Amino acid sequence: MMTIYVGLAFVLVAAASVAVAPRRATVDGFFGGRSAAGAAPGLWTLVLSQVTTWIFARSLMNAAILGYFYGMPGTLAYAAYYGSFLTGGFIVARIRAQGGRSVQAWLGARFGATGTGTYNIVIALRLLSEVFANLLVVGLIFDALVPQSGAGTIAILAVAVLGLAYSAWGGLSAALRTDVVQMLLFLVVFGIAFYALITSAEFDLAAVLSAEGTSGTRQGWILLAVAALQVFSYPAHDPVMMDRGFLADRKRTAWSFLHAFWISSLCIIGFGMFGIQASLTGAEYEGQLLGTWATMFPGWVWALLMLSLLISALSTLDSALSSSARVMVEELRLLPRTLAGGRIAMVGFMAAGTALTLWGNATLFDAVAVSGTASMFLTPVLVAGLILKRDIPLWSYLVSFAAAIGGALVYFWRDTELVVRVLPEAHKYDQLLWICVAVLAIGFVAVGLGLRGARVAPAE
Repeated sequence: MMTIYVGLAFVLVAAASVAVAPRRATVDGFFGGRSAAGAAPGLWTLVLSQVTTWIFARSLMNAAILGYFYGMPGTLAYAAYYGSFLTGGFIVARIRAQGGRSVQAWLGARFGATGTGTYNIVIALRLLSEVFANLLVVGLIFDALVPQSGAGTIAILAVAVLGLAYSAWGGLSAALRTDVVQMLLFLVVFGIAFYALITSAEFDLAAVLSAEGTSGTRQGWILLAVAALQVFSYPAHDPVMMDRGFLADRKRTAWSFLHAFWISSLCIIGFGMFGIQASLTGAEYEGQLLGTWATMFPGWVWALLMLSLLISALSTLDSALSSSARVMVEELRLLPRTLAGGRIAMVGFMAAGTALTLWGNATLFDAVAVSGTASMFLTPVLVAGLILKRDIPLWSYLVSFAAAIGGALVYFWRDTELVVRVLPEAHKYDQLLWICVAVLAIGFVAVGLGLRGARVAPAE
């Protein structure tokens, strides 16, 4: 019966998303998020859109899983990535102060087609991983709701078609409007579930805050160090966040990043507590915690958790698709800047992401670790260009890029025979930390050696 309730509730959420999507689509609205009257999005539209696209289903699950294994340090490690709103807001402000209209434009002015091309490769992979990871969570949820029925595969295909349908109709303008509705629904649903958690007889806040998880806190602290190393570059390689940094005036944009930071951080930590609580009760890890929670909580609480995950998955898909259209059309110029061109790009990304999901890879955190490592080539480049305002030669940029991509591939293929011979034997998160340190060291040395004396004066 609870399965039916979750399914019906999700159908209503999907129907509400379709209902608020714009009925008329324009090219400027599709790619630039403008209203039919040509107006930029308001402050809270930006805030809620930023939050709902960043506390997506994969993130919620990661926070809970890391909390289960490593206690509060594990959850805080994942929450640290939400400092990206602060560093991302800083990056956007500096780029706009120097006259840039996007990260691609800023890189293109300094490194030409090579700069924008390498960057677009990284963000295309990032967008593909977002589609894949959120559809994956949808499949996991429906497999947990209706075990051994194939419901997960059916749900993946249904959500893919639904998300594509209203996203392809209105593009970024549709994503912004549906994000607001979806985020408000998420806050209500998750708020009720969280209240049920903290008022339950078994909940002890002091125990949750001091919990060591089922595997001890050490790896949680290691991951927190990794997040600290990646958090400066991480937002710059996320086109969903960066796209929203150039839609409104500077003041409104700055406030939207600040509000998105504290709201999303609280949501992530709150969801992580469900994982920590599972470890405190001694519950067995089952089905990415979905099966674990089914045995821990009353049916209605479990249903609310599942619904909140489904809402967050749907809310991220439309934003990832709208950003993929902008990348393919406005940045790579592989398709015409028309509604048809944008829709073709969306279909391609959704088809590829769905195929990856059905392929059977169920590793959630690795997608974050790999893309976060790949983005680290931007750290020395942004520090030198945005903060020190110095020119950087192309060779330095390429060395930093090669080091980051190499580090990401080493982590991704860490279990292969070749990498095992090179990488010291240790826990995979220790290895990740070493890789990140090496990537940054190589990047900063290359950029430092290549710095020239000329300053780049910011455009006013």
